[in-house]
Order: sequence, then structure tokens, then C-alpha cells
Amino acid sequence: MGRILTAAQVEAYERDGFVTPLRAVDAAQAGRWRADLEQSVRAFDAANPAVAGRRQASSRVKPYLLFRWAAEMVRNAAILDAVEDLVGPDILVFHTTLWWKPAGTENYVPWHQDGTYFGLAPFEHVTAWVALSPSTEESGCVTILPGTHRDGQLPHYDAPDPKAMLSRGQTLKAVPDSSRAVPIPLRPGEFSLHHTMVMHSSAPNRSADDRIGLGISYIPARVRHVGETRLSATLVRGANTHDHFDLEPEPVSDMDAAAVAAHADSIARFWTASESIPEMSLVH
Repeated sequence: MGRILTAAQVEAYERDGFVTPLRAVDAAQAGRWRADLEQSVRAFDAANPAVAGRRQASSRVKPYLLFRWAAEMVRNAAILDAVEDLVGPDILVFHTTLWWKPAGTENYVPWHQDGTYFGLAPFEHVTAWVALSPSTEESGCVTILPGTHRDGQLPHYDAPDPKAMLSRGQTLKAVPDSSRAVPIPLRPGEFSLHHTMVMHSSAPNRSADDRIGLGISYIPARVRHVGETRLSATLVRGANTHDHFDLEPEPVSDMDAAAVAAHADSIARFWTASESIPEMSLVH
């Protein structure tokens, strides 16, 4: 018996590549996080308008370095207890993405594996997908192909599409048989855990509410980045036993000067590394 997960749930994760649903917080706390998210993200975006053709700081990428609500989410004890049951006690946050899919839009996520361009080894990264609004089949919840994490790293290609919610449009080259796909619905405050190599996607949001969730990439301290760029990560439990990453600071308040600087530095390194890392089939 683990901290949160039962032996059966750990077995299911190892067999299927995911476990769901689990609860991080109650619906009321999820609602408070959502309200803080909407206010802070809009403030950051207004202060940092997008410039066409330019890489720049994004409120959707590593928001835990910018905002208190996200810093609290990545350190949530229930999530960390479940992750610890899978990877051990020394845990870092490597990456985090805010998945905000507006109501009635065509935005989607193509079939992919999370770890394709992260450049991490070994493949022990776990993604916690935390729902802050109802994540249903109608709203385009995450859909997973069970057991596909055992296939290892598969070839992807870049398929840029303004409707695709991945930075490079990274898509599996071979179209998977989706007849075995399993939708992962979540209520506000619930989360799922999935393996970095499991195939997954999500469809457009056909509901009347925005679909909002945070995808948190947790790694055990023994995992390293294989590229030349030294990246940063946040220690959220245990010790930084291997010193593979520079440690990131926790924001004191939303968008304070130190937080903005740390965020800009971290994602600049991440973009540099991700643009130079080939598909991981070339390194594993």
C-alpha cells in the first residue's frame, strides 16, 4: 500500500500507462484556483502581448514560476503522494503546461507521446493532468491508448497547425488505431497520472464551458536531460540528489520581478534545448 495509490492502481499504471481518477482538492478549491488563473493569466498576457514570429514568455508554459495558484498546485500533497508511489520520494517539476481550451472552439491535441522532444532519460516522467473545469468527452478530455507506453519512443513529425495545441504540432507519424482509446473524464479538483510514452490526444471543445487543466511533468531526481543545454527544474519533494538541473525559485507573489526573470530564463533554456533535440528514438 502506497501513500495514495493501492497496489492495484500501481499495477494498472504499469500495465496501461495511466491511472484515474484521483482527487487533489475539493471542487471549491478548484474553483478558487480557476478564478485566480483566469485573472492572473489575462493580466500577464495584457502586459506581454504576442509578437508574430517571435519566441517570448508565455503564461501557458511553466506558470508555476509566475503565479501563486500554480506554485500551490504543483506542490499539492495529494498529487505528490501519488507521484511518489510511482517514482520515489525525490521529485522535481520539469515542465508544466496550462491547457485552456475555450468553449466551442476547434482547438485540439494530436496523437503524441509527451516525452518526444523533452530530451529526458530514462523514461520515468509522469504527467499529472489536473482539472479546474469539467473535463468531459464533450469538452475534449484527454483520450489515452492503454498499454502503448510499452512500445517505447515512436517516430513523430512536426505538423504546425494553428488549431493544434502543441508548440511544434508534434504528431505520431503512424496513425494509431483509436478503436481502443479510453477517454479520461475528470471533475474539477480531480487528476489523472499518465506515463510519458503513452499515446494520447484530445478533441475540440464542443461544450458551453472552457476546458481548463494543468499538465504537470514530474520527474524523479535521477532523471537527466541528454542535451547540451543545462535546464532548470523545481524541487517539490525530497532532495535534489543528482544535481541534473538548476533549481528554480518559488514565486513570492504573482508576477513579481524575480518571478518574471526566473520564468523568462527557464523557458528560454527549454526552447533552446527543445529546438536542438531530435526525436528521442535517435538517443534511446
